[in-house]
Amino acid sequence: MTITLAQLPGVATTPVDQMDRPYPRRWAALGVLCLSLLIVVMANTALIVAAPDMTRDLALTSSDLQWVIDGYTVPYAALMLLFGVIGDKYSRRGALFAGLLVFGVGAVFGSLADSTTSVIAARMVMGVGAAIIMPATLSLLVATFPSAERARAIAAWAATSGLAIALGPLLAGWLLEDHSWHSTFLINVPIAAFAIVAALVLVPPSKARGLGRIDWIGGLLSVVTIGALVFAIIDGFHFGWGPSALSTAAVSAVGLALFVAWELHHPQPLLNVRKLGERAVGGASLAVMLVFLAAFGAMFFVAQQFQFVLGFGPLATGVRLLPLAVAVSVGAAASARLTPRAGTRTIVAGGMLVAAAGVLLLVRVDGASTYLDFVPTLALLGIGVGLAVSPATDAIMGNFPEKDLGAAGGLNDTAIELGGSLGIAILGSVLASAYKDGIAGFLAALPVPNLTGPQADLVTQGLQASGESVGGAAIVAGELARNPLGAAQAQPLMDAATVAFADAISRASLVGGLALALGAVVVAAVLPARAKA
Repeated sequence: MTITLAQLPGVATTPVDQMDRPYPRRWAALGVLCLSLLIVVMANTALIVAAPDMTRDLALTSSDLQWVIDGYTVPYAALMLLFGVIGDKYSRRGALFAGLLVFGVGAVFGSLADSTTSVIAARMVMGVGAAIIMPATLSLLVATFPSAERARAIAAWAATSGLAIALGPLLAGWLLEDHSWHSTFLINVPIAAFAIVAALVLVPPSKARGLGRIDWIGGLLSVVTIGALVFAIIDGFHFGWGPSALSTAAVSAVGLALFVAWELHHPQPLLNVRKLGERAVGGASLAVMLVFLAAFGAMFFVAQQFQFVLGFGPLATGVRLLPLAVAVSVGAAASARLTPRAGTRTIVAGGMLVAAAGVLLLVRVDGASTYLDFVPTLALLGIGVGLAVSPATDAIMGNFPEKDLGAAGGLNDTAIELGGSLGIAILGSVLASAYKDGIAGFLAALPVPNLTGPQADLVTQGLQASGESVGGAAIVAGELARNPLGAAQAQPLMDAATVAFADAISRASLVGGLALALGAVVVAAVLPARAKA
């Protein structure tokens, strides 16, 4: 005898569009959606503190580490739009189940990985799962909540993203106190399993009615365009604009032109690209992308400062990022109350300016800066993100019809991921270049003994590592401190690296803060005063 889901006790079986009143357990359902979002974001932020252990254990090069991080990012960004539409067509809740399952399988694979290739492969599988989960959470949220409550629900969704930014490093740091980096993968498995069971009980079924055939050609073009763009950004800014990055960027440009042309003439497009020309959707998408560009970029170098310069361990780093999570929650809660009164444009642009102010405060960082110098930045950045992202996301979702909620969620989440990729790539590139310039003089003047053979190779590698990143300098300084012949150079090297990195943070923060402030002016000019509810 075959047992269907509808026959299982306690399973939510009535579709949302067949209910004659708001779903009674919608806030509990939101908790499940937020939990699913939490593990997706934590999968990236946990690497902030797990990366050093992985680097030592797997002997990762800087290129290896970059693709361990971005093996998740590329499929995640490329597939969200297509998977959002597939969820609309067949089942949004089913898409959530499938995404959690794929994500969990990738996490198991990662917990067993013992090579660079297997870790990158595991991260790619998790990225595919994340691409299914993210748009499903937003489309289910909007379909489940009445319009009067949607702003508060989206504020909770946005606050979860901020919580995950800090909770990922905190949870990973706690695990790394007694376990290997493999545990940061494995912890996702029971969470994903619980979310699947909870979704069965609490999240009602939902899908679009009368959607018609899926635009598979448009879907393929969107995957190629976004995937190639994210790859080009990562490859070009981190490894130089050589043939690989330039050819991939060209593929993305051609793909974009073909995608827009195809969608404009398709009777049932994957994404109604004309929506991007609407002030509410276009302005809100730009706001989301710029906010996450600045936020992820700032987090990228603040986490390095905490670990390599201030010497905080994984758990201590996670604890010290908590002000950011609290601030995002405060900002998101405030936005739900303020937006109906002040309007979408005022709150989104105002939040962007608050976040920009937080990033610009890092221009004051110098070699003597302590943790307390970073707390105002974490607080202002978090409040700004919370204020801006919630109403911007609401504006995007509210301007699409019910049958296109998956596409709307995919658009919003692609803007988040594209912004994060640009932030780490562009601001990380400015940071790396400024650091190299700042420490080059010290390394050139460093007295190096006249050595040959393996010892000469070690010295060369140490100088190269110290010149590439503050993390490399911290590792080399630690090795020198344990060697009687090099102990005298350990502290001067770390002092020079600290000053060079502080100057690099100042330069990168100036670029990121000004870009976000200028973006706020543009968004204020584009967004209507009040977005459609």
